[in-house]
Amino acid sequence: MQNFIPLAQIDETAQAIKSRISIQPIAGIILGSGLNHLADSVQNAVYIPFGELPHFPVSTVQGHSGRFVIGELEGKPVLIMQGRIHCYEGYSMSQTTLPVRVMQRLGIPTLMLTNAAGGIHPDFAAGDAMLITDQINLVGMVGLNPLIGPNLDEIGVRFPDMSQIYDRAYCDLARKVAKENGIKLQEGVYVGLSGPAFETPAELRFLRMIGADAVGMSTVAEALVARHGNMRVLGISGVSNKANMDGLAAPATHEEVMDVGKILTPKIETILRGVLRAL
Repeated sequence: MQNFIPLAQIDETAQAIKSRISIQPIAGIILGSGLNHLADSVQNAVYIPFGELPHFPVSTVQGHSGRFVIGELEGKPVLIMQGRIHCYEGYSMSQTTLPVRVMQRLGIPTLMLTNAAGGIHPDFAAGDAMLITDQINLVGMVGLNPLIGPNLDEIGVRFPDMSQIYDRAYCDLARKVAKENGIKLQEGVYVGLSGPAFETPAELRFLRMIGADAVGMSTVAEALVARHGNMRVLGISGVSNKANMDGLAAPATHEEVMDVGKILTPKIETILRGVLRAL
């Protein structure tokens, strides 16, 4: 049985953040592996390390700074999560999605999710940005759904609809910004696995068969919890490596993910900034 974080603890964490900031963020942004640079551009920034917050898990993964950066980006008040929490670090689903619950209790209406992902679609290449149009919560299908447990009625309904997890208007905005800036923006379905091992060739072929275009170890639970609380969600994957479908390519490494992030960051940053300006 996964751990359940009660609303009182979520509110304690939210209050600890609220007491240290003087703005009301309109968007929360979660940055994936190799994509931390955007947070360095925040103006009038307040930095809150995860370890200084009550009940909050601490990120242990290389490339995840493990702090909130709150300030202004493109003239809009934002709360950026510089690094995220993963189940493979030993945390429960409730813990990995606690940041999204805290954003909801802070009154933030929009969530922008980024991640590094393996490209399963044959037309994808390392360095591509992919707009997430739908997702496959494979981890949730086998019992690790973040909504398991007592429902938080103050936040959302027991059986939330997930037919439009990724906001269609935001997707259109992202497409428009990418086109205006000459960015090739792929689109597709993101499948979330638990990690931390990279996938076998047989697993990758299976994922392609069920409709996945990119695969990663995050995002799906965060998006699910965001929609449970009626947040509007935008998701962008950075394709960090081409999936090794036949087992003949060089082994995937986390260092490769970080390196390709340097190519992806300007593309994803440009798109997020453009969408922020339009909010």
